[in-house]
Amino acid sequence: MPKPFPAPGLNVVKALGEEPAFKAGDDVRISVRYPVWHYRVPAYIRGKLATVEAVMEPPAVNNEEEGFGRNAGSKGHYFRVAIPLTALWPGYAGSLLDSLRIEVFETWLERV
Repeated sequence: MPKPFPAPGLNVVKALGEEPAFKAGDDVRISVRYPVWHYRVPAYIRGKLATVEAVMEPPAVNNEEEGFGRNAGSKGHYFRVAIPLTALWPGYAGSLLDSLRIEVFETWLERV
């Protein structure tokens, strides 16, 4: 009977993009980039702190690079993040627990 792959004890190194860079519960900051034009992240969330709620599976192409015709098939992860509404709108009168959920590609997220 053939042995399962990989063999027990074998260290498998995953390629870039195969493993998510973050996990649920991680705190992140959305990058700030200029100039603002074809980027796929809304300007109003740039620079904001967020918490990763979920890793979106399976890995997907970076739609920003795809939009510029530079993707060449490489894939990465999108993450659903939660940003408190109090961080987006000063004086927000709703619950402190209210937050925006949005999916962001991993290259836009920074570990904090």
